[in-house]
Amino acid sequence: MARKYGWSFVFLVAVMMVITGCASNESANSSAGELKTGLEKDEISNEAFKDLFPLQYDSYLKNKEEEDTKYSGSVKRSKYDVDKEPYLPILFNGYGFATEYNEDRGHIYALEDVKNVKRITDKSIGSCYTCKSTAVPQMIEEMGDDYWGGNFNKDIWPKGEEMGHSPIGCSDCHDPETMDLRVTRPSFVKAMATQGVDVSKATKNDMRNYVCGQCHVEYYFAPENGEVTFPWDKGFKPEDMYEYYETTAKEKGFEKDWVHNVSGAPMLKAQHPDFETHMEGPHGQAGVTCSDCHMPYERKDDKKKISSHWWTSPLKTMEQSCGTCHSNRELDELEERVISIQDTHMEALHAAEDISITAHYYVNKMITEKVSEDKIKLAQEQVRIGQWFWDIVAAESSAGFHNPQGAMDSMRVSTEASNEAIRMATEELVKKGVNLEELKEEIEKAKKAVLDEKDNFKKKEQAVNSYFTAQQPAPKK
Repeated sequence: MARKYGWSFVFLVAVMMVITGCASNESANSSAGELKTGLEKDEISNEAFKDLFPLQYDSYLKNKEEEDTKYSGSVKRSKYDVDKEPYLPILFNGYGFATEYNEDRGHIYALEDVKNVKRITDKSIGSCYTCKSTAVPQMIEEMGDDYWGGNFNKDIWPKGEEMGHSPIGCSDCHDPETMDLRVTRPSFVKAMATQGVDVSKATKNDMRNYVCGQCHVEYYFAPENGEVTFPWDKGFKPEDMYEYYETTAKEKGFEKDWVHNVSGAPMLKAQHPDFETHMEGPHGQAGVTCSDCHMPYERKDDKKKISSHWWTSPLKTMEQSCGTCHSNRELDELEERVISIQDTHMEALHAAEDISITAHYYVNKMITEKVSEDKIKLAQEQVRIGQWFWDIVAAESSAGFHNPQGAMDSMRVSTEASNEAIRMATEELVKKGVNLEELKEEIEKAKKAVLDEKDNFKKKEQAVNSYFTAQQPAPKK
């Protein structure tokens, strides 16, 4: 992969950026000087910053724009769409992501979208609100551990409204009094400490990653109190995080996000590990930050330079995002390179997902044919591994670009694990006299039924039937 896409070149250029001073080692607050905004330290309204920083605020408002792109975009549309990931209602069956799973519209819609998504129910907890609202830091300070497990609909949301919350914005990343960059989510601080990193001593360049990394991460809810927890004790790589889930997390009482309704396997749902993926990728390893690419400097009024607060794909701002460092390359050529990487990764992802689907159904047949429990558990473990390693690629936002080699490695592990589950199942099903050709035909029928169902909220119901029976009670509607 490295030779195919010329990543040695990208890495060399990124290293040159660090050497020539694009990446700063200043202390995090050194550029703020004696700036005093006059705002209160607990200001959480985005509009309070409007008159003080009109150029940045106008830039932020561009996040209202909705535009579809090849693999993501900011249009509110279902990931179940035929040109997206139509079989997710099978892959996440038995979990909320099989009920509704949409493309992200962006930070400015965070509150609206989290409040309305059908995954939020009367049982949802405060942790679901953590990276959606500017009120969260004050809530945690005031409520302590009661915040994490508080009822989303009855307690947390009304309190946020009463406080005058805004969707993800200014005070999440800036001290309102000084505009210094800051980390406001304690889960990030705790997780970095497990790796020996004191966030309070971060450089300015570090903070240009950290303010994004406090939310764009993989996480789970601690079983004792629902606290948002990052699985980083062993590192950022997918295999490191999986090892954490198999050891540290289990020791603390967390074993799974849900039990799969088709295979009965205890599953993990990857979230949005953009920070981890970037940090392990060629740009992150070279010291290039999230902000360098997603918040490039731009000129306003033909003179004033600001960081863009339109958080979007660098493909939309290539001259500022890419051209600043890749000055000896044609932007069209760079764009073609990026799209080629994404095309290759999405093709591999869909192949890995398809094998994962087959594995779930083969294990379902093991269960209904009453194969020995120990054999089923071994196959379920491979199903769990297989899905984790493709989902960690699918859940992050770059379609493989943040870490091309790492993403391909993950999908290789996924495919190997899913195929191993199928092999184990096949061996046992043959002993039971199961017609494997019929099994394959039934899998295709189930997939077609999900694909053909027009009501997105009913797609999950088509994943199980009289041949593939549900392995747990259907979730309440």
